[in-house]
Amino acid sequence: MDDQACPRCKTTKYRNPSLKLMVNVCGHALCESCVDLLFLKGSGSCPECNVPLRRSNFRVQLFEDAMVEKEIDIRKRVLKDYNKKEEDFATLREYNDYLEEIETIIYNLTNNIDIVGTNKRIEQYKKENKELIQKNKVKIGREELELEEILEIEKQMEDLRRSEAARIEQEAKKQKIREKEALIDELMFAEGDAKDILTTFAQNIANKQEEALPVVPKVTQFSTGVKFTRGSNHTMLPVIEEGPLYKYEPPVVPDWIGPDPPTLDDIVNNGYLQHVRTETETEKAGGYSATLPCLRALQDALAGLYHAS
Repeated sequence: MDDQACPRCKTTKYRNPSLKLMVNVCGHALCESCVDLLFLKGSGSCPECNVPLRRSNFRVQLFEDAMVEKEIDIRKRVLKDYNKKEEDFATLREYNDYLEEIETIIYNLTNNIDIVGTNKRIEQYKKENKELIQKNKVKIGREELELEEILEIEKQMEDLRRSEAARIEQEAKKQKIREKEALIDELMFAEGDAKDILTTFAQNIANKQEEALPVVPKVTQFSTGVKFTRGSNHTMLPVIEEGPLYKYEPPVVPDWIGPDPPTLDDIVNNGYLQHVRTETETEKAGGYSATLPCLRALQDALAGLYHAS
């Protein structure tokens, strides 16, 4: 998107690194400064197609092609009303026809094909399926709320895990400080050998670490609550150590399979070079001869022929 420019003020990303393009519902883009100037009086129209616009119609352009942004916006608006599911149809063919109708409507609106007829088609569908559309909207809203609740619970659990991990880490730091102070006191006041004291101290620390290892619980379900159905009862396969499982043996390829190719003398005397370009003086000086590629071609051709002598 670096080479894109605002069609109104012609500012590019190269001239203004902070340039932010905004796209509207008709698919045409303007920079943020031009959008602000366009709505100084409270209302405005698209400079390219004169479609009446509102400030809320503009949003930041995410894709390089503005038509993609237009299609995304149209798809969102269409799918708010065309919200039937597969279970609302008697057969799979009817559901596929319904999906094809949706794509046709989106294509027509995106490419400005029969706009009036397509909008009438949408309004007719909304009138005929008003109750079902509202029912599906409520159902979709309920599913979104449930998903948000699940995500919120997961976020809270993640925060608890982080706080618990921070607390354990802080306790470990305090424990290390206490152990270090205890070691210093023992080295200062004990009458034994310092080397034996350090060895005993290291052994005690190692034993405490082994006892304090946390037991990680085995995960048996996804974050949404769905339990695993595969891979939970797998057992390790026994390892067979009786030597290599595979030993490579190179294939035996005969030197030549097929009839004997003609010799260089046969190529020269029997007219094989009749349709081959003669080498030039420069090619001949470099060691090239027309008989060499001719002999190679004959060898390749005859290598695939089998015969009994």
